[in-house]
Amino acid sequence: MYERELEVAIKAVNSVRDLILEIYNSGNLGVEIKDDNSPVTRADKASDAKIREILSKEFPNYAFLTEESVDDKTRLENDYVWIVDPIDGTKEFVAHDDEYAVNIGLSFKHKAVLGVVLIPVTGEIYYGVEGLGSFYLKDKNAHPVQIHCNDKINNLTAYISKYHTNDKEKLFLDEHKNLISKTISLGATIKGCKIAEGKAEISYRHSSNTKEWDTCAMQVIVEQAGGFLLKFDKTPIRYNREDVYNRDGYIICNRIENFLV
Repeated sequence: MYERELEVAIKAVNSVRDLILEIYNSGNLGVEIKDDNSPVTRADKASDAKIREILSKEFPNYAFLTEESVDDKTRLENDYVWIVDPIDGTKEFVAHDDEYAVNIGLSFKHKAVLGVVLIPVTGEIYYGVEGLGSFYLKDKNAHPVQIHCNDKINNLTAYISKYHTNDKEKLFLDEHKNLISKTISLGATIKGCKIAEGKAEISYRHSSNTKEWDTCAMQVIVEQAGGFLLKFDKTPIRYNREDVYNRDGYIICNRIENFLV
């Protein structure tokens, strides 16, 4: 299942890497502030256009939901929707701290079934496919290595956002300091990928400002590595919704025992 979709999604993220890095290193990011007070750059727009071009050519009947394109609500009538963040972590991109990513997810009948995440600065790729597992590529020429969440249930490491951690999240971590011994700030979707790789156990997002393209690809990678990305009512996020905000927040955890609320 989804072998062709995976091949094309990996081709798409590799195709935008050079143009993203060219802008990233140019000194001319072209930063603008959108209506929701979030930044957008020349790289966001160029990456979005290129990804859409590649995916739509191969899958003309699939719909799109992307951060930098007008939301065509006819997608709600389509079983297959590409859910794309052309640069996840634009604040990290603008700050030039290297911790940003490119997310391509695919939902089928509102379920996340495929996810590809590229870290442009390193060329690393993480991907997951429903029923297949999750994998890591050191670069585009590398052989895929299957990854798994670890099984720790104490002495846990939690990832927090570099720019979006709020007081509620800090309090939550403090309340569970008997189990969580270490916190690390890390940008964008990379947090979920590293948990899927077994390098940490938990990440919390108590705010309501993430959207479907922030979580779709990551959710598949985490789930297919044996972990969980759940809302606080212990249900998974569904996709291709009319309201694209993840208003309930979410928890990523390696094991269900670490679903701490």
